[in-house]
Amino acid sequence: MEAALKKLQKRVAEKRLKDRHKIERQIGRIQARHSQVADLYEMEVKQSAEGLRFEWEILKDRHTWQQMREGAYLLRTNLSGESAEDLWKKYIQLTEAEAAFRALKSELSIRPIFHQLERRVKAHVLVAFLGYALWVTLKHLLARKNLKTSPAKALSMLSGLRSADIVLPTTDRREIRLRRITTPTQQQETLLAQLGLQLPDRLDLNHECSADSAVG
Repeated sequence: MEAALKKLQKRVAEKRLKDRHKIERQIGRIQARHSQVADLYEMEVKQSAEGLRFEWEILKDRHTWQQMREGAYLLRTNLSGESAEDLWKKYIQLTEAEAAFRALKSELSIRPIFHQLERRVKAHVLVAFLGYALWVTLKHLLARKNLKTSPAKALSMLSGLRSADIVLPTTDRREIRLRRITTPTQQQETLLAQLGLQLPDRLDLNHECSADSAVG
């Protein structure tokens, strides 16, 4: 706001803006753009022998109060015997839980499915929980490596990696199926190296499903 006020003051001083009504309209626009701090300044258009002058100043008492009120967050609790830091950590878990639901709906794209069987509901919750657990793990891994990349950006960067099956027919009419991973780009390789992760050369297909998971 101060930069805008200085610019307007210069225009008026250089006689590039001579109409009082136009000057006042410019002041109104500045106040509207910076409404959160507009009450911290006093502005006035004055008439002098040389013409109109625009003057402004900071209201010291309001500015001091504005600085004091910024960043103040008060928590009231009936818990006792704990430090303020511990209480704050417990409270901030609420915001982490809210962020978790946002991640499930947005970044992880967990779509709503209306199940009718209890085991399917539990399976859906398990998949959502595992997805979020991996999301949080990636977030902490990025922070531990001092990388400024967000989990969403990292996943977007690695989303181009694919696994593909190479099917080789044999002379006895059987098939040899090999699962391979696409070659990462230079950017993907750099991110994987920074995270200390290494892609396997191949994925093993010899996995059996449990009896529970095989139930439809």
